[in-house]
Amino acid sequence: MMTSPLPKSDIQSASRLCCYQLDPTQDPRWAELVEKHPKASVFHTVAWLQALRRTYGYEPVAFTTSPPTGELKNGLAFCRINSWLTGSRIVSLPFSDHCEPLCDSTEEFNFLICYLQTAFEHEEWKYLEVRPIDGYFGQKGGGIDFRPTATYFLHRLDLRPDLKEVFQSFNKDSVQRRIRRAERAGLVEKCGRSDDLLKDFYALFVITRSRHRLPPIPYAWFRNLIHCFGEALEIRLAYKDKTPIAAILTLQFRDFVYYKYGCSDARFNKFGATPWLLWKAIAAGKSNGANEFDMGRTEDGNTGLLAFKNHWVPQPKRLVYWQFPHASSLDLVGGWKLEMAKRAFSCMPDRLLTIIGKLIYRHIG
Repeated sequence: MMTSPLPKSDIQSASRLCCYQLDPTQDPRWAELVEKHPKASVFHTVAWLQALRRTYGYEPVAFTTSPPTGELKNGLAFCRINSWLTGSRIVSLPFSDHCEPLCDSTEEFNFLICYLQTAFEHEEWKYLEVRPIDGYFGQKGGGIDFRPTATYFLHRLDLRPDLKEVFQSFNKDSVQRRIRRAERAGLVEKCGRSDDLLKDFYALFVITRSRHRLPPIPYAWFRNLIHCFGEALEIRLAYKDKTPIAAILTLQFRDFVYYKYGCSDARFNKFGATPWLLWKAIAAGKSNGANEFDMGRTEDGNTGLLAFKNHWVPQPKRLVYWQFPHASSLDLVGGWKLEMAKRAFSCMPDRLLTIIGKLIYRHIG
């Protein structure tokens, strides 16, 4: 699938524009734009970009048509990734579920995309990738020769109805009953960002990734998220008789709560701890003024996770990632290479998987 070329009128208008680069973690105008722009998400924030830089060494950069001395009116956020293993590239944004271009004008958006495609000829990038929520990326006129490279589903729960109505919208058997079962089981919830909570969370995270035959994300990533987000981040753990059995990590930005990571000890799944923690996070988010609960992306081939989220949000939105030019890379997140890697990972102890996670994740963002 190829996208359509720019109309002549857009080409003439674009000739009057200029492109500028800025460091979104240093230029205060970026935080101001993100705070007020209706399309901005937690993945645009300075905190998220700083965590990416601190953990993986990626270089955040934003492209805009606004001159350095003026108000920042638009921007496309990227990270430069330089890897000897998977090649150099520019991604908007690595390890982020989505990253909508912050442009109100189609003319400005098309210009910035075309600028990046032109810059591609002079850079050593293997490819550039964008991850918009807007499904009309390929129909806006820009993005010539961009091709779909991955497809996901995005589940977003509307929190504007009253809490009782929100609860009743969930699947009765798979969600409502499991939440009530957890309440009857006498589980104890702990919430916060302490070192002890992070250690318990990560121990469960390693167990979960091992169950899925994948290396865990580095511990440093979660530590840096806590450092950069502060009170906007919450770890919720469920304990059964002082044993940690499930955990989730959420982020809040404006009136959105983002469920980013979840993990559990499968031996205790009968207690329904994960749905219970999600419900706790939903209720807390609504009480703090949130209007939406973002449950994150799910691969279309991950039928188990997709079914789980569909019980909360029956009609997810389709996410499409776009790449220019289309290039195969070291694929550790899908396809036949993932299956081969899983076979190798399944034979490894958790400690070795953790070491591998530290080594490889910076190369696959």
